[in-house]
Amino acid sequence: MTVHPSLQTSIDAWTHSIDAITELVNPLAESEWNRATECPGWSVRDVVSHVIGLECEMLGDPRPIHTLPRDLYHVTNELSRYMEVQVDVRRCHTAPEMTSELEYTVIRRGRQLRNEKRQPDAMVRWPGGTEVTLGEALTRRAFDIWVHEQDLRRALNKPGNLDSPGATITRDLLLSGLPKVVAKDAGAAPHSAVVFDVHGPMEFMRTVRVDADGRGTIDGSVSLGPTVTLTLDWETYVRLACGRVRPEAVAERLKIEGDQQLADAILQHFAVTP
Repeated sequence: MTVHPSLQTSIDAWTHSIDAITELVNPLAESEWNRATECPGWSVRDVVSHVIGLECEMLGDPRPIHTLPRDLYHVTNELSRYMEVQVDVRRCHTAPEMTSELEYTVIRRGRQLRNEKRQPDAMVRWPGGTEVTLGEALTRRAFDIWVHEQDLRRALNKPGNLDSPGATITRDLLLSGLPKVVAKDAGAAPHSAVVFDVHGPMEFMRTVRVDADGRGTIDGSVSLGPTVTLTLDWETYVRLACGRVRPEAVAERLKIEGDQQLADAILQHFAVTP
C-alpha cells in the first residue's frame, strides 16, 4: 500500500461521491443540464463544471485564461470570481463534452490518489493559491464533492446517499464550525448551552457550551436545561450549513425550544461554507 492509512477514508468517500455524480449525469438529456440548483446562479452543468475544474487544479493543470462577463449577479467577491472562471468557461459545452471531460478527469484524479505516496502533513497547493496539508485537502475535497452530489440530486429529484461515507465527513466538518457560530457569530451569553438534535439518515445530538470567557466547545453529552434546542432533519441541516437555503424557507422543518432570539441569531449565521 502506497497511500497512508489515515488518508484512505477521505479518498474512499471522494471516490464514492464522484462515481455517484458520474452516474447521475451520464444519462441526462441536454435540457436537464440547464436545471437550476440551490447554488446561486449555477445550473447542473455549472456544478459539474466546478467539480471538473477543481479536480483539474488538484491535478496541477493550468487554469483557463478566461474573462468573466460583467452581469453575473452571484459573483460577489474574489473567491466567487475565482471559482466562476472554471464554470463560465464550460457554459457552452454540450452534454457529451461534459460527460467525457468528467470521466477523463475522474480517471486521472483516481490514478493520482491511488498512487499517493506523500504523508498526511505534506503541504500541497490548494485552489486559490494557498497551501494546506494533504490530509486537509483530501478531507475538503471529499466534503465538497458530497455536497455537490446532493446539490445535483435535489435539482434532478434523485435523492440518495445521505448516509454515505461523504456524509460522515461532511457531518464532522460542519460540526467543527458550530462553536464559532454559537459563541462568536450569534453572540451566545457565557454559560449558555445550545443543543442540536438531528434526525434522519445521519442521526446525532451535539451540545455547544459557551464558557465564562465566551468561548464555545462542542461535545456529545446531554445538557440539562439548555438555553436553546434546535431539532431538524439531516438534509435540512446540510442545506442550512452549506448556505443552500435561508432559515425562513425551511421553517416548517425546524423545531425551536428555548430562547427564540438566540435561535434566530444562530440560524442567521448557520452557513459555515462560502
